[in-house]
Formats: sequence, structure tokens, C-alpha cells
Amino acid sequence: MRLLVGWFLFLALCSCKNGTSKQEENHQENSPLVTKGIKIDSITPIKTEFPYLDKTNAMDFFLEYEKENKEQNVRLTTTKGIIEIELFNKTKFHRANFIYLTKLKAFDNTQFHRVIKNFIIQGGNTDDIEVARKRRKIGHYLLPTDTKRGFKHHRGVISMPSSDIENPHKLASPYEFFIVQKDSYHLDGNYTIFGKVTKGLDVVDEINSVDTDESDWPLHNIYIKKVEIID
Repeated sequence: MRLLVGWFLFLALCSCKNGTSKQEENHQENSPLVTKGIKIDSITPIKTEFPYLDKTNAMDFFLEYEKENKEQNVRLTTTKGIIEIELFNKTKFHRANFIYLTKLKAFDNTQFHRVIKNFIIQGGNTDDIEVARKRRKIGHYLLPTDTKRGFKHHRGVISMPSSDIENPHKLASPYEFFIVQKDSYHLDGNYTIFGKVTKGLDVVDEINSVDTDESDWPLHNIYIKKVEIID
């Protein structure tokens, strides 16, 4: 079994560029936002002190988790500077998910892997082996859209891309997110807005201005070194 897992990771790494994995498709501004990276559902889960989350238990877990974990403010320390974000209580499952993953350090050492000028910066993807191991302990699950809270895709909001895995209803990938750099109201109704930038929009702009390749991946990797709660 170890040999099979090692071979899977080897194949995944072989498909990467600059230490990151990418899709070949060049996404346009009005196209659906989807996740990019290792599909952890094909890796056998590892026992952990936390419940392994999947489609059968994730929503019940976050329903209880959000009652006891009310934090709303997080800080992203990136190689371009600091971005601080307030998470919205109205989108409780998505807030709870982000807080849960932050406490488990699931976003640490990931990257802003998709940048489209005057549109969005998308983060959370990586092919780092340690991050993959951490995420397979957490689980494989998707979050439903929650788009009727009155939020709009204004500049500075944080929203969730939909997964490209078995996903006809735009269910959200829990491990990725995007920050809107310029008002993008054509996204309203399709993607769940669950927070807003309260500090560091200049950092968002700087990341949004970097040069990218044909798949919107920055030519020079931009790392999210850590995400922490600042309440």
C-alpha cells in the first residue's frame, strides 16, 4: 500500500511546474472558478484525533463546530505581505470550515496559484507532500453553495470556488478560496461569499499584478506562509 501511495504522489509531482500542479485550460474571466491540484479522495485516510470528514458527516460536524468556534478574523501572511479578513456569521458553514482548517494549519505553505488581472486571486492549492498528508487526515468533502445572504462580489470579498470533482451543483472546495480584486457581479449566485478583506487590499493588488503563464499561474510562486486567527 505504501508503494501505491508513493507512486501516486510521484505521478502527481511529475505533472507540476515550479513545484506546483496546474490545469492546462486557460480560464477566462466569465468562466466558472474551479479548484486545481491533487485530488486527495484517491488517498486512503489516516487515523487522526479529529473525525475524518466526508459527504456523510461534514455538514453535521460544522453545524456543531460553529456553535463553539465563533472566531471571525484571520490573518494571511504571504510572501507579498499581510492580508486580514473578516469572516461572515451569515455563511456559518463556510466560516466554520475556514476557521477549522486554519486551526489545523491546512492553509499554511500553500500558494496563490491562479491570478487573473483585474478579476481575482485564488489561493489554497499546493502539491507539497506535507500539506497533502495533512489534508488526507482531515478528509474529502464539499460544501454547498450559500448565495442568498445578500452579499455581492464586490472588490475585496473572499469567496469559494467550486470543485471540479463530481460536482454538477457548484459545490465548493473547502481547501481553496478566491479574493475579488475588481467588482465581479457576474459571479453572484454561483459562488459563496463568506468574508471580506479588512486590511491588505494593496497586497491583493500587488499579487494581482504579477506576471502569469498561460494557465494563470504566477511565474514566480506566491506563498501563503501561514494563516492564523487574530480574534
